[in-house]
Amino acid sequence: MREIASWMKERGPEGDIVLGTRCRLARNLQGIPFPEAANRDQLREVLGKASEVTPRLGALGDFSFLEMATMDALEREILVEEHLISPSHMQNPAHKAVILNAQHNISIMVNEEDHFRIQVLKPGLQLEEAWEQADKVDDLLERHLDFAFDLQTGYLTACPTNVGTALRASVMLHLPALRRVRKVQEVLGAVSKFGLTVRGLYGEGSDVWGNVYQLSNQITLGQSEDETIEHLARFTAQILHSERQAREYLLEKERRLATEDWLYRSYGILQNARILTSQEAMELLSDLNLGLDLGVIQQVDPSVVKQLMVQIRAAHLQSIMGQPLPAQERDRLRASLIRDTLEKQTSKTQESR
Repeated sequence: MREIASWMKERGPEGDIVLGTRCRLARNLQGIPFPEAANRDQLREVLGKASEVTPRLGALGDFSFLEMATMDALEREILVEEHLISPSHMQNPAHKAVILNAQHNISIMVNEEDHFRIQVLKPGLQLEEAWEQADKVDDLLERHLDFAFDLQTGYLTACPTNVGTALRASVMLHLPALRRVRKVQEVLGAVSKFGLTVRGLYGEGSDVWGNVYQLSNQITLGQSEDETIEHLARFTAQILHSERQAREYLLEKERRLATEDWLYRSYGILQNARILTSQEAMELLSDLNLGLDLGVIQQVDPSVVKQLMVQIRAAHLQSIMGQPLPAQERDRLRASLIRDTLEKQTSKTQESR
């Protein structure tokens, strides 16, 4: 199995709550219809231009051009699980591609909803850093490609909601305490009034697993990129404050024993379960992650838990095992992987004492 994308393994700023940051730019070529309306020759033309421009990104590191049709379904699904391509991009792979850097924290989807979708991913809360790098990628591409742009409207995109800067910035938030105290809807429910939206683990249309929410901007027209980043950062700070207040509340004297019992029960299930679905494993690992952040549980390295939250997903698990697996067998092997990993962590803790 190849290495997990670097941004998913590392713990960045505010990493106890913010799992990662993404900035995405949508771009289209002048004179070629959007992918949904383009014919095969036009889609192939976009692929050809994308292949030709890939070496031009060398100033930012090594990049590879990968046609989706040359990849098997499992490889495509791994890219979805690492948020390097969208779920829709792995479907109907003909005339689609992805440009990836060696660290797998920069990806450019080719012929998704738009001709080019530039993505930069960072661990923790790094909105400004992700935007600056996405802007550099965009500048390099724009030196060699003629993007559709209108002086009054901005960048032209397949979806009208992306017109303007075509920047979508998002943060992936782990909010187990707010959910435990039943405040998560109260805190997140009002964001739409301020031009923001909340989605699940894999973005639009996906479910919330493991108390992980994606907060992103909705407005791309009439607002500069810097304003978009500043606005999202301000609301993210408010949510971080609310989650930390909820965590403090759970540790207050009259609630601490119940909190410890809940977290250790989840830890115990992970140590002993023989069958775990992806969703159940994510929920239990979320509890373990919170236990580590609160200092209630100390026997496990937090980075190991963050990696497990990726490794237990269906495609990654099958990649580890080296073969396609039916759902029931995945559930068994997922539980086994978690048990073995936590047992090794316990042994290391005992040896260090």
